[in-house]
Amino acid sequence: QLQLVESGGGLVQPGGSLRLSCKASGVNLDYYAIGWFRQAPGEEREAVSCLSSVGGFTNYASSVKGRFTISRDNANNAVYLQMSSLTPEDTAVYYCAARLRDQCLMSARLYTYWGQGTQVTVSS
Repeated sequence: QLQLVESGGGLVQPGGSLRLSCKASGVNLDYYAIGWFRQAPGEEREAVSCLSSVGGFTNYASSVKGRFTISRDNANNAVYLQMSSLTPEDTAVYYCAARLRDQCLMSARLYTYWGQGTQVTVSS
């Protein structure tokens, strides 16, 4: 019943910023842990960041730590990924995912619900 829809992707120059949104519907996200993943052409899906449902615990891939920030807005039933200092290596389709657990984990197979993805392209 939970549906997730990503938005906010697009073309950005190296060094620029983008804010991705993941809007949930059907079910309140309060009790779901959230993950952001990305997949570049010819590569496996990679965990980018995750956020617990309680306590605000977060985790980040080493490649994005210090540049990306994950957050949630329960009032709007949405989660976000603020991306800064973008490089061409960040180019990928970005997905949000959710699982009905408190703890966030950096493993795609543990998430039950997925959005359709949004394309992020970093190029000059």
